Amino acid sequence: MLSYEMMATGSDARQINILIVDDQVLFAENLKLMLETLTSDIRCIDIAFNGQEAIDKLEKISPPDIILLDVRMPVMDGVQAARIIKKRWPDIKIVMLTTFIDDEYVREAIEYGATGYFIKNIKPQDLVSALRTIAVNDSSIILPENWVSTYFSQKNNSDWDNFMSRLGNREKEVLQLISKGYNNKRIAEELFISEPTVRNYISRIYAKIGSKDRLEVISIVRQNKI
Repeated sequence: MLSYEMMATGSDARQINILIVDDQVLFAENLKLMLETLTSDIRCIDIAFNGQEAIDKLEKISPPDIILLDVRMPVMDGVQAARIIKKRWPDIKIVMLTTFIDDEYVREAIEYGATGYFIKNIKPQDLVSALRTIAVNDSSIILPENWVSTYFSQKNNSDWDNFMSRLGNREKEVLQLISKGYNNKRIAEELFISEPTVRNYISRIYAKIGSKDRLEVISIVRQNKI
């Protein structure tokens, strides 16, 4: 199961342009066929078979909304490609594709700005729903269920310190109050700020920690004894 919100869609949904990047030709072609057969609003504008080829294509075509980017490829892997693409085309949303739920390279790609990742055996309807969510939501990070807990349970103290170092002072204050179970209104009152401001801080925290689940964030913070 994926941790994303199901989006209602219909015939009036805007078109979502996808670039598929995977060195397995059969997988890439079948993925394209599946997406365009199941939906009327998702279109694969092209296929590339390694990261360098993807970059070359991006220089010649209109940027897609989303790139489905395989992690492990020859010539240039997905992590290297993600880093370059997010620098040159920051508005493109990148989703990594991998065979392994604990692929260590995925974590690095997310730090470079990837929106999340899918395991390649994802159900077609789940993939379609997730792509629609990503297309309309700038702050969502799409991850397999339990990935965040697994990720942080494997991180050492220096990794956790690195995460904390990326939070501003106000974000740390908000995170501490979240860990106490405070709702947004109570946090706003404690910090003398507005609820919309609290929501903005929480969105940034969720993006950095890699989860939209408030209870999971509370669990992670308490486990690491912030």
